Amino acid sequence: MLMFSLRGVAFGALVLASTSLLAEDGSAGWLRYARLEQSAIAALSKDLPAEVETLDTSPVVLSARSEAQKGISSMLGRTLQAAEVADANGALVLGTVAEVQQRFPSWKPGAAPQAEGYILRTIKSHGHSYILVAGADPNGVLYGTFRLLEKIAEGQDLARLNDVESPAAPIRWVDQWDNSNGTIERGYSGRSIFFDNGTVRPDLARAGEYARLLASVGINGADVNNVNADLKMLSPEMIKQVARIADQFRPWGVRLALSVDVSSPKVVGGLDTFDPLDPKVIAWWQKAVDDVYAAIPDFAGFTVKADSEGRAGPAQYGRTPMDAANVLARALKPHGGVLLYRAFVYNHHADWKDPKADRARAAYNIFHSLDGKFDDNVIVQIKNGPIDFQVREPASPLFAGLPKTNVSIEVQATQEYTGQQRHLVFLIPMWKQVLDLDMRAENRSTPVKEIVEGKSFHRPLGGFVAVANVGLDTNWLHHPLAMANLYGFGRLAWNPDTSSETIARDWTRLTFGNNAKVVDTVSAMLLSSWPLYEDYTGPLGLGTLTNILGPHYGPGIESAERNGWGQWLRADHDGIGMDRTVATGTGYIGQYPPELAAVYESLKTCPDELLLFMHHVAYTYKLHDASPYNGETVVQWVYDSHYKGAAGAAKLVEQWKSLDGLVDQERYAQVLALQEYQAGHAIVWRDAVNSWFHKMSGVDDAQGRVDHFPNRIEAEAMTLDGYTPVDVTPWETASGGKAVVCKEGATCSATAELQRPAGLYDIAVQYFDLHDGVSTYKLYLGSKLIGEWKADNTLIFNALGGDTSTRYTIRDVMLHPGDTLKLVGQPDRDEPAPVDYIEIDPAQSKVAAAQR
Repeated sequence: MLMFSLRGVAFGALVLASTSLLAEDGSAGWLRYARLEQSAIAALSKDLPAEVETLDTSPVVLSARSEAQKGISSMLGRTLQAAEVADANGALVLGTVAEVQQRFPSWKPGAAPQAEGYILRTIKSHGHSYILVAGADPNGVLYGTFRLLEKIAEGQDLARLNDVESPAAPIRWVDQWDNSNGTIERGYSGRSIFFDNGTVRPDLARAGEYARLLASVGINGADVNNVNADLKMLSPEMIKQVARIADQFRPWGVRLALSVDVSSPKVVGGLDTFDPLDPKVIAWWQKAVDDVYAAIPDFAGFTVKADSEGRAGPAQYGRTPMDAANVLARALKPHGGVLLYRAFVYNHHADWKDPKADRARAAYNIFHSLDGKFDDNVIVQIKNGPIDFQVREPASPLFAGLPKTNVSIEVQATQEYTGQQRHLVFLIPMWKQVLDLDMRAENRSTPVKEIVEGKSFHRPLGGFVAVANVGLDTNWLHHPLAMANLYGFGRLAWNPDTSSETIARDWTRLTFGNNAKVVDTVSAMLLSSWPLYEDYTGPLGLGTLTNILGPHYGPGIESAERNGWGQWLRADHDGIGMDRTVATGTGYIGQYPPELAAVYESLKTCPDELLLFMHHVAYTYKLHDASPYNGETVVQWVYDSHYKGAAGAAKLVEQWKSLDGLVDQERYAQVLALQEYQAGHAIVWRDAVNSWFHKMSGVDDAQGRVDHFPNRIEAEAMTLDGYTPVDVTPWETASGGKAVVCKEGATCSATAELQRPAGLYDIAVQYFDLHDGVSTYKLYLGSKLIGEWKADNTLIFNALGGDTSTRYTIRDVMLHPGDTLKLVGQPDRDEPAPVDYIEIDPAQSKVAAAQR
């Protein structure tokens, strides 16, 4: 299975991929099966039999056989012949452990794999070699086959195979927040691969390809519809359609699940109530579940979001989540189904004036008292943090608060608050920090990963869920490097002890090949990306600082304050941060087990990266002396980290450029365009957050950078012809709080006379790219056209501000004193060719040469 370390003594010599760089569109994901070098093919072929013998005829094992044939043909150029019984010269043998033992009575498997696990072993029988892929069940056979193919890609010695692997937990699911109309809530890579126009798509081939990708990293379940569930999802017509998706999943061992609304008995069934304890409601759910299983016999179960963000729930009848969960779980249990009940329950109309109000407390307050009362096929699904997938949060205290209940962790591979697949953010290190955290429940070691596996409290069920939200974009997640998050989730769900570094390097090899420079560079980019994104967005545990009232994308610091959503910063001119202490604050910290609570309660021991999540402090409060904080004040750390993060985003561009000619041109160009965009948008973030902190705190940047831009020409300060200055809201998302827009005439212009010393410069135009229009811009130096481009970004935003602010840079322009720079904008539809500023810096090439 494609989920393990790429290692082996012969790796470097044997598995260098072909140097011909064919165009690739990313549709294969990490399952490229690139042709190996001839030396590797020769070395592997001597140990690889010519036939594959299948001992099990289940659809999943037949998929394993076809995958083995496909992978070996692609990587080695060999045809693996299928045989009911192999000849006497050996074979690749696929079957369950019991079937393999029957085929080879003298074979001793040793330690047996657990459910869905497998054994890979090479044995001798009658003088010939047989490669065994023996699964605990058909899924295990499939996972073992994927693992074998990875070993072939590594060039490992097949003569010495001896692996036994089992997954960490039974629940390894992805969620898709797809709507029946074809849109995807918090999806950033095209429309749904499952639904369109109120029904299931006629062509579901892509759903089958998705299931194949999921299976390759051990994911065994997929909930295909939005947790804000369409009430028609349980209608007979829709179930008949959804069964077609299950048909695509089944050959790959992926079971289909659905999100349901607890008000369905009333809204869909026509009852006068959806009170979960009403006998009519119980009976309705039982029949609804029976009908689902009649259409989808291997249906996995339901996910429920209730009493949250406007969704109906049992609280409307004075009932608890336990009451609703158990009713659905009891209907599912005879069929082998499970019920995942999301702990994401809170009041989004909280009183921001109440100093004790705290959204972070909600899940624990609601669910902790219900511990031990949920049925054994209920899993409480807990987000990694107590708020909502922010760039950094502490682990939810609820993980330690339900020792008598099955729990799973919910993470978000779709980048709702982390750049929406327009910014590179490798999320595996973030998830690892939560999974590796020792909660110290019952005054003993209880890491989050062992809690959700069921180990810590000896629970029968548990696991891992990721909101994936792949779409119809050819490469699944829009940014070619974003697939590392989906791949990495599967790896962690199978074995949460796997390191971020291993996952980054393995994904890179599978996705781009084995060139050492490519592997080192892309892995370094991935591993640096989350810290640098945090640096230029939300520091010290404040959350992402994005526009929470809008698309959750660009900067919008004030949007967190003075509303009911509960993501407050509690900022004023004296200090910032939520006081969540037991002593003086909301008491949230007291929800953690005592040892961990003591760490967070004290300013002396609270980690600086969570300081403003746990405490309210002055802007001049000094962080810890240890690196990387080095005793800086809070506000100076904000200034410094934002400049550092923006510089890091620019470095990603240069790192990627170093791979020109080593990566196929199609994916090279896609990534380069996205990294250049990210570098420009990081500057928007840097300036917005720093300006806001500067104004709020009144504390100047010790290095004099914040709100001081000597190389910047504000558009409103230029000589304008047709352009009109306008205020931008929020003010910090435009330089000087203003922009210019063209609302009269076919074109408008902004002109400035330059007095720069003669030399090479990079000229950056900061403008706003709105969704409803494709404006055209032309930049002239004197009468010479030096740049022309269209505002054609695919983001869906339509307001001037941090969501739409975009940068276009013309490099290595020779300037002389007295030169005239003229920007001409041509509006299109509802996009008025808006401009923020022009920035003229010494040419990057010149700076780089001087540094060399």
